[in-house]
Amino acid sequence: MSDAEKTLLADVPRQLFIGGEWGDATGGRTFAVADPSTGETLAEIADATPEDGIRALDAAVAAQDEWAATAPRTRSDILRRAFDLVQEHKEDLALLMTLEMGKPLAEARGEVGYGGEFLRWFSEEAVRIAGRYGLNPEGTGHMVVSQRPVGPSFFITPWNFPFAMATRKIAPALAAGCTVVIKPPALTPLTTLFFTKLLVEAGLPAGVVNVVPTSSSGRLSGPIIADPRLRKLSFTGSTEVGRKLIAQAAEGVLRVSMELGGNAPFVVFDDADLDKAVEGALLAKFRNIGQACTAANRFIVHESVADEFARRVTERVAAMKVGRGTEEGVQIGPLIDADAVAKADELVRDAADRGATVLTGGEAVEGTGTFYRPTVVSGVAPGSAILREEIFGPVLAIATFADEDEAVRLANDTEYGLVSYVFTQDLARGHRMIDRLATGMMGLNVGVVSNAAAPFGGIKQSGVGREGGLEGIHEFLSTKYTLIPAQ
Repeated sequence: MSDAEKTLLADVPRQLFIGGEWGDATGGRTFAVADPSTGETLAEIADATPEDGIRALDAAVAAQDEWAATAPRTRSDILRRAFDLVQEHKEDLALLMTLEMGKPLAEARGEVGYGGEFLRWFSEEAVRIAGRYGLNPEGTGHMVVSQRPVGPSFFITPWNFPFAMATRKIAPALAAGCTVVIKPPALTPLTTLFFTKLLVEAGLPAGVVNVVPTSSSGRLSGPIIADPRLRKLSFTGSTEVGRKLIAQAAEGVLRVSMELGGNAPFVVFDDADLDKAVEGALLAKFRNIGQACTAANRFIVHESVADEFARRVTERVAAMKVGRGTEEGVQIGPLIDADAVAKADELVRDAADRGATVLTGGEAVEGTGTFYRPTVVSGVAPGSAILREEIFGPVLAIATFADEDEAVRLANDTEYGLVSYVFTQDLARGHRMIDRLATGMMGLNVGVVSNAAAPFGGIKQSGVGREGGLEGIHEFLSTKYTLIPAQ
């Protein structure tokens, strides 16, 4: 570990943040955060108990009315100052993410840019919350429609984008006037703790954001979700966990936002620009080491161009540099843990057993850290597990189709519906795909769709609700209608 890394880690808070104060967990318990590239412990941080979770909710509830009554411009200014502080500390945030999550430093810098934009975007939306006023159709009264904050909100964020997933939830909540309890991921909590320092420096009042890292998510989350004072739950993670959280939230009839699993199809038609398709494929698959819900999972390529597409992507993938994310030129860092490596390997072996060809990679990297070689598998047969399950690793799996109807059938043959990617030079076909592919988002001739100004979210078992865009702030607002009799 370099001196710069040690200095940065020494500057990261190790405690809970409740009611505007840093403090130890009840009983003083801690848990370790490890570097997946080496297995070495980066820090020991406070391990929140269920009692700590309720204390955090107490603080959020106590601050709610005053924060809701705070002028929108004041809320906006705090978010904008937070954005500016993120820009000042972008190298610190990027390095911290690389250390605890493993992604290459260049990608971590990209996440800082992306995540920061939610602060800027919602600082602007905070002052644009609007209603309407008008005479009712009968002429008997005036209708006033206004928007009010939903109330105290509980966030559970994932390990794969530790900065952007925190800002994507916190920024619209604060803009709308909601207070927050956030449980950062046990595998990558350091980025959220560091970002919390920046929020405090930006002038955030005590109790508005409360942070409770824990090694036992279920034990801490259950009592918070069951508390009748909580009004909103937002979760990003697996569909399996999301279903359980929705069931728990139903008891309190909570507003929920769920960004769950994905199984994104990447469809390449015979008329596609293959140069663009290959570039899009590399972004859609290998960004974040393949550990993204938006990662292309199934490459569905027209049979007339499948061999050439496979040849081109294999040439690029075979040349990818694997290593610790801080090393110069590294494109593929470690997977988050040994289980992730085992899952990727199991899916590749199952595909190969069913007749697929491993063109490059297809094995774990020996030595320290949890690395898996970037892989291309072609000729994947129907029924292969790799076509049904979210890979969450650097494995590009290619299947083929003969015509447009078959491409649509294969693309939609999944319980998930988060995002899809389509490459075609036929404008009419592109428009048909917008209508025919059952996903909440689509990239047409592009491999990355995420943007703070756009509504992010899926359909079917990929979740409910939207984050980002004009829609994002409304997840934290309730509509109130008032009738004033005509005079």
